[in-house]
Amino acid sequence: MLKPTYKLLLFTFLAIAITSCSKRGPLALFKKLSPHDAYAQKLQDAGLGNTAMGAAWLRQADETLNNPLNINIPYKETGYFPAEKPAGTALRFDAKRGQKLRIAISKKPVANFTIYLDIFQEQLPQPPKLAASADTLGAMLEFEVKQAGKYILRLQPELLRSGEYTLTITAGPTLGFPVAASGKPRIGSFWGDGRDEGGRKHEGVDIFAPKRTPAIAVANGTVTSVTVNNLGGNVVFMRPDNEDYNLYYAHLDVQLVQPGQNVLTGDTIGLVGNTGNARTTPAHLHFGIYTNSGAIDPLAFVDREVKPALPISAPLINLNATVRTTGKNSKMYNLPSDQALAVQTLGINTALSVNAATDGWYKVALPDGQQGFISSKNVTGADHIRNITLKTNQPLYNAPDSANAPRKKLLNAGEKVSLRGVYNNYLLVQNDGETGWITK
Repeated sequence: MLKPTYKLLLFTFLAIAITSCSKRGPLALFKKLSPHDAYAQKLQDAGLGNTAMGAAWLRQADETLNNPLNINIPYKETGYFPAEKPAGTALRFDAKRGQKLRIAISKKPVANFTIYLDIFQEQLPQPPKLAASADTLGAMLEFEVKQAGKYILRLQPELLRSGEYTLTITAGPTLGFPVAASGKPRIGSFWGDGRDEGGRKHEGVDIFAPKRTPAIAVANGTVTSVTVNNLGGNVVFMRPDNEDYNLYYAHLDVQLVQPGQNVLTGDTIGLVGNTGNARTTPAHLHFGIYTNSGAIDPLAFVDREVKPALPISAPLINLNATVRTTGKNSKMYNLPSDQALAVQTLGINTALSVNAATDGWYKVALPDGQQGFISSKNVTGADHIRNITLKTNQPLYNAPDSANAPRKKLLNAGEKVSLRGVYNNYLLVQNDGETGWITK
């Protein structure tokens, strides 16, 4: 815990140094800085990068990014960042090309609590590549996924700022839906389905609707081709503005646009039919997307089903608190699911720090820093278990590491301490209101 006088001085120094600093350091020489990097640059320019607190913040940014936790989208968590130490969190997830990620964050307090938000694309063995950035002046960050793969979302607050946040990540389509809602359209065949008795794979999605239902533009763009072929029958190609792919509308009963025509989202391209090799099937639109490398799965681009994140049911009272396990074989997982990989099996009364809550799970860290998820039903507050009378003098450490952790004070033989938890060969105890670790 920072002493009040030191905290006040450092707050003042930060406010004066950062707001008055005008020079641009080496990070800013050749590129526009993200809000996070601009803040890091100001810390460096103000000389705070050489202080213990400033250096720890800069180090935390890298360590957080290099040790993300796995999640699945949609996702929601409520967490807490303490002011007394640099903090941050990073979450890794899979994203599909054509998705639009919507990342919302709310804060308590709303003012004077900035959280920097950065999205990175994982590109192993190279370092993650920055893909998008924001600070929390805005309530929403939207990010269009241009390349399928794994992405990392990093959140990090400014120095000496504490507060609670709620993060919500959902994924929706980047394009509109290509068949008018009046026809109550439904997708009945998907990418990769077998065709011609297994001779080829389906390179699109089939959207079924009554014959002559409008097929509509899913984006602003330009019609590039209006033609007829054996497979697709009456077809239309269009290219969305500022994109590197073409949209393919096939089996149309009639085409209602001309090559070179500019269209707006919602304009009618043609009417749903069953021309081409669909003559024996119910009326539907074959919708495809083609890049320079060939066809790609269009479902993520147009999928209307936006799944909401599960509500948080884990008690928030344990945020930023130390808890302990209640069972002999409590599992810590790499995802908030009991179907995920168990990264640790913890004994009873193992001490954990709660960083966030998601669904019915806690995002936790062991005293050695290893992170994971544990069911909130398997932990309880690190309150009194029993009293222990010390047989010998014992140093009280601020971490379960007698070789490196500093001593908080010396406990004398015969003193009683309250046992609160365990970790490896150490006991978490409280003595005269002060909590720390002793050896078993």
